[in-house]
Amino acid sequence: MRVIGLIGGLSWESTVIYYQVINRRVRERLGGSHSADSLIWSVDYTTVEELAFAGRWDEVSALLSDAGRKLQDAGAGVLLVCSNTFSKVSDDVARATSVPVLHIADAVADEVRSRGMRKVGLLGTRFTMEERFYRDRLARHGFEVIVPPREQRDLVHDVIFDELVRGVIREPSRDAYTRIIDDLAAAGAEGVILGCTEIELLVSEKDSVVPLLPSARLHAEAAAAFALAG
Repeated sequence: MRVIGLIGGLSWESTVIYYQVINRRVRERLGGSHSADSLIWSVDYTTVEELAFAGRWDEVSALLSDAGRKLQDAGAGVLLVCSNTFSKVSDDVARATSVPVLHIADAVADEVRSRGMRKVGLLGTRFTMEERFYRDRLARHGFEVIVPPREQRDLVHDVIFDELVRGVIREPSRDAYTRIIDDLAAAGAEGVILGCTEIELLVSEKDSVVPLLPSARLHAEAAAAFALAG
């Protein structure tokens, strides 16, 4: 089994999902009391958040690439940047290290294609919904990606940074997200990508009229499968 290296703390609330899912998948596959060989480098989220909002992505890249090198030096045989937003620098981490880096968008895209979906909605931070680094990577897999209109994008973004990354779960926010998902479905989305790992803390399948694609869980499951294949 390869050692899984998680670049986490992006935020730690969602890194917990990764740790739980990876270990559950390994136990399901191997049985008994098995768990994954894994390492976590958890960064201070405020640091990377402030850099991102200031547009200082070169410093984000340097910080996460350094985390990747430290995990590799500690024995990791595969790396994950445990975030959709900060997957913007996943390719930089891959160039800075010599072990595979599993991209979160590829894990999500594999699930979309396996379900035969041709058009999906995307929720996430403004970075993820509005910039090209994530949507273009998804589109290369051969399906259409749509996002909510500006006012709804602002609401989704604000709930993530003002509430979810701080562990705050509010029913009005869940209701608002549900309405946005309904609107994406009405616009033809066959499923909706929860393209921020913290969104999985707020909404689930019971809140949606279409299938939800939880990026953190899909990424973690891909990591477990890759590690076990090794």
